[in-house]
Amino acid sequence: MKYLNTLFALFMVASLQAQSIQGRVLDAQSEMPLIGATVSITVDDSPKGTTTDVDGRYLIPNVPPGRYELQATYLGYESSTIPNVLVTAGKDVIIDIDLEESFTQLSEIVVTTDPRQSNNELAAVSIRTFRPEEVNRYAGGRGDVSRLASNLAGVATTDDSRNDIVIRGNSPTGLLWRLEGIDIPNPNHFSTLGTTGGPVSAVNPNMLATSDFITSAFPAEYGNALSGVFDLTLRKGNQERTEFMAQLGSFTGIELMAEGPLNNKNGSFAVGFRNSFVGLASTLGIPIGTNATPDYRDLTFNIDFGQSSSGRWSIFGIGGASNIDFLANEIDDDDVFADPSRNSYPRSRFGVLGVKHNIITGDNTYIRTVLAGTLQNLEYEEFEVDQFGADSLLFSEAQDNNLRYSLKSFINSKLNNRTSIRAGIQADINSLETTVDDRIGSPDRDEDGLPDLDRIRDFDDDFGLWQAFAQVRHRLTEDLTINAGLHAQYFDLSEAFGFEPRLGLEYAASPKLTLTAGYGRHNQTPAFPVFFFRDLESGAPGANSELGFLTADHLVGGATWLFAPNWRLKSEVYYQWLSNVPVDPFSSSFSLLNAGADFVFPERGSLVNEGTGTNYGLELTLERTFSNNWYMLLTGSVFESTYEGSDGIERSTAFNTQYVGNLLLGREIPIGKDKRNRLTINTRVSASGGRPYSPIDLDASIAADTDIRDETNAFSLTFDDYFRWDFKIGVQFNSPSRRFSQSFFIDFQNLTNRENVFTRQFNRVTQREDVLFQAGFFPDIQYRIQF
Repeated sequence: MKYLNTLFALFMVASLQAQSIQGRVLDAQSEMPLIGATVSITVDDSPKGTTTDVDGRYLIPNVPPGRYELQATYLGYESSTIPNVLVTAGKDVIIDIDLEESFTQLSEIVVTTDPRQSNNELAAVSIRTFRPEEVNRYAGGRGDVSRLASNLAGVATTDDSRNDIVIRGNSPTGLLWRLEGIDIPNPNHFSTLGTTGGPVSAVNPNMLATSDFITSAFPAEYGNALSGVFDLTLRKGNQERTEFMAQLGSFTGIELMAEGPLNNKNGSFAVGFRNSFVGLASTLGIPIGTNATPDYRDLTFNIDFGQSSSGRWSIFGIGGASNIDFLANEIDDDDVFADPSRNSYPRSRFGVLGVKHNIITGDNTYIRTVLAGTLQNLEYEEFEVDQFGADSLLFSEAQDNNLRYSLKSFINSKLNNRTSIRAGIQADINSLETTVDDRIGSPDRDEDGLPDLDRIRDFDDDFGLWQAFAQVRHRLTEDLTINAGLHAQYFDLSEAFGFEPRLGLEYAASPKLTLTAGYGRHNQTPAFPVFFFRDLESGAPGANSELGFLTADHLVGGATWLFAPNWRLKSEVYYQWLSNVPVDPFSSSFSLLNAGADFVFPERGSLVNEGTGTNYGLELTLERTFSNNWYMLLTGSVFESTYEGSDGIERSTAFNTQYVGNLLLGREIPIGKDKRNRLTINTRVSASGGRPYSPIDLDASIAADTDIRDETNAFSLTFDDYFRWDFKIGVQFNSPSRRFSQSFFIDFQNLTNRENVFTRQFNRVTQREDVLFQAGFFPDIQYRIQF
């Protein structure tokens, strides 16, 4: 009873306080606090603001619910405007603001700024910054940062069952995930070794701060990636008061979150836990209308200990676990994910635990170090079933356990108002244990009437990836900025070395027009399942263990035109040349550039780095940022993505859909007596060309009792074009007397019930080629309270 009284008292204290906007104002290059900067908003046509303290902190108290434009100014610095700051009852808004020192230092400079300026000041091209509020706002998003990225020009996730990110026709395996400055493995539930996507994201968007997504010619500090970088940042907790949030959603599940101050050194904590709704319902015995029940949960936390004499320390982490049982007697003959003659049991775990340290070593210099351990674990078993549906013959088994220790440290120094430099190192030590046994396509050597269980992957050892980088940002003139850098990496297992120049240019042709250009060379290790494939004839544990890096040279140019208040038009044209791609040593159509098109990696040995590929295209973005209660985002891209295998024939890659388009449109309608509540309407329309695929060799598939493709005509056919319309409507209620808000949303996904093709594959049960379709109409419901 005493415990319940304490909880009730905490609830009352939190709910009676008014919400605020708070954060820090920092120098963009040195990250030093700016003392005395002015931060303001406009409330009911009247300015409301404050100035920053000795730590650069600001606090605007008693802000009514609504959307605001946050402005920061400081003498000798260019001003910054952040539009569309959403304030709700029950939740303080925390936003850090970076200001760039003006070229002349004579006065406060007011400029027309792009509202999509990035966190990383060293990125000049192909970068988009997003806030977590956007993830929850867009229709069809499922609370998934990957699906948010699919709305951007040149990005596609035309697979409703997974959130793999295809950037400019590249394989999704070319994406690099980062968290708090450190490389991390695939942060998705039900993920597998070597992939970068999955059915459900383990990244909680409510725990994120403003983060960056880069699609080309990324800065020198990013390595071991070919197509793009998703650079995630965890937000700090509220330093002023304790807050709570509870949420229930069809996809995100049941979520609980808490945050608040930690000590008297401006420390804070934030922690969020989610559990799948269907998994919990199944555990409680509640019928949910599905056979294979996906059960998953994840925990995210960020503990900031504040500033001390030894610097600023924080501890962060994400942990996730997922499992699902596909039972033969509960599976339809045309099920997308499972075989109706087998029982299969996927299990996966994912984890990141890190320590971050930042210390100021001079007036404009700091050193940042991150030490982290990451875990990716997969267990999979598949059995033939007997007449009673029980497990019988073991058909396939996989065990993957990858423990990685990472250290990254860099020094950042602002030399003057024109020049800043950053240089650092990164070391990743992998301890990998992986085995795969499979009967698919295996001969019957012992003549027992069954295909043999062959070991196709068997590795247990440690290896390292070592990286170093240096980068300089220099303003040649008031309008022209250059970002130049070098990145180097060494993979000790194959003794591969890569040296990568990077260059970015940004020219402000006028206050409203900015021109950009960039070049970058990027190298990446082959996906581990391919690298450690076991040669079945010789028994060697790594038939591809001598493969070198895949290489991509990116060239991109663009323009951004802020042609009206709250509007921008952006275009980019790009060309990518891919080389050193693993292909067969004999004449064939195979190329590793097509890996990631399905759930498994190709099982091929003795590959050589002799393949090539080309991606080129044009992208357009027309955006109206959220103002006057509505927003719009229209993106489109046309492109070609081709490759050459060892046969020298140019073909479309598996990701060459040739066009992608998205339209997002949203409207908020203030309702209620004092207009503090809101009705929200959001819609999303997506379309793309059909994905190329290789024809099925039906006779060979029947003979082998598995799916066999006609590789001489690889990717010569295409699925029908993809189309999807999502519509989301919701209402938010903000209490007039307490710090308490509640919101309810329903997201009608695939509103037209469009039958988009998932795949065409050989059906072992029916012995024919079947067409499998993606998800049909589905209403995703979400309810949230904040206090």
